[in-house]
Amino acid sequence: MPDVFDRLIGQARAVSLLRQYVRRPVHAYLVTGPDGTDLHEAALVIAAALQCPDYGCGVCEVCRLVLTGADADVTFVERAGLSWRVDELREAERVSRRRPLGPGYQIVAIEDVELAAGPTPSAPALLKSLEEPPPRSVFVLTAHETSPALATVVSRCLEIRLQGLTEEDVAAIVAADGVDDAVARTAAAAANGDVHRARILARDDALVQRAAQWRRVPDRLDGTPAAATRVIDEIVRSLDAAAAPLAAAQVEETRRRETTARELGVRVAARRELDATFKREQRRFRTEELRFGVRVLIEVYRDRLRDALAEPEDARSSARARAALHALDTLEESHRRLATSLDEGLLLADLMLTLGND
Repeated sequence: MPDVFDRLIGQARAVSLLRQYVRRPVHAYLVTGPDGTDLHEAALVIAAALQCPDYGCGVCEVCRLVLTGADADVTFVERAGLSWRVDELREAERVSRRRPLGPGYQIVAIEDVELAAGPTPSAPALLKSLEEPPPRSVFVLTAHETSPALATVVSRCLEIRLQGLTEEDVAAIVAADGVDDAVARTAAAAANGDVHRARILARDDALVQRAAQWRRVPDRLDGTPAAATRVIDEIVRSLDAAAAPLAAAQVEETRRRETTARELGVRVAARRELDATFKREQRRFRTEELRFGVRVLIEVYRDRLRDALAEPEDARSSARARAALHALDTLEESHRRLATSLDEGLLLADLMLTLGND
């Protein structure tokens, strides 16, 4: 029978453990997983399963309220800045001491707890909450990674480790949102295992056009710098257009943080620090777009190699096969270089000029 745990696609081991854990609740759960895993969804699922009289049936009113954010006894605490402040974690503790309105638990979710070990550590305040929890309260924490500074916090929790998602897993998750299967697969291929990015890309009408643009690249390169420059200029413009929604979301996030800070009567994170974070996000976004393009080109040249090998062996087919193999080596090297801080323009120039000579 389907239940709330079916929402955690690609997490069979974690789901198997969670089905057991929610039947014997503990005072604190910690969900961890690599970048790209949907820790927020996992926290929601745990909260629903803890509140549900049938441990997460997925169809009752209790599950519906939790999953839609309407359960008054489930609170996702928000922070105003880039790291958790002591007063914010004390507010989380205050919420945890409320008496539940319903028959279930008072559940307090704190996401990105690794940020409690930031420049102004607030982890001790979190640790105090975990050491003295009220009897009907449960903390659900999430973190993409934990540092030694959080060792005592981790030791007070039951940890559930999510694994990185395959492209097929990401496509299935996006398709479950009601997205067309073909669009979901394209978005998953471009997201490199990141569910959040895949969901954004699935609503990007230009994604399919960008994939087609990359597939046309080999036919547009003739070995001349002029042709390579034209292709590079078009790719850069498409990268700028693709990153525009992220920039708009960052502006909105800045406004939201400022509003929250005013309402809580605290200072918002330093603008310079926030801008630096957003620049890193933009660079990562553009890098992932380039990785997507390189993977598309790899598929194109693999098809060319396969076609050349399927032809009767002669000088022309052998030359085409060697050219395809050389192009694949070049693309694999470019994919590795994307993990460095190499300049985007330099990488594209090297790649297009080399492919143009194959």
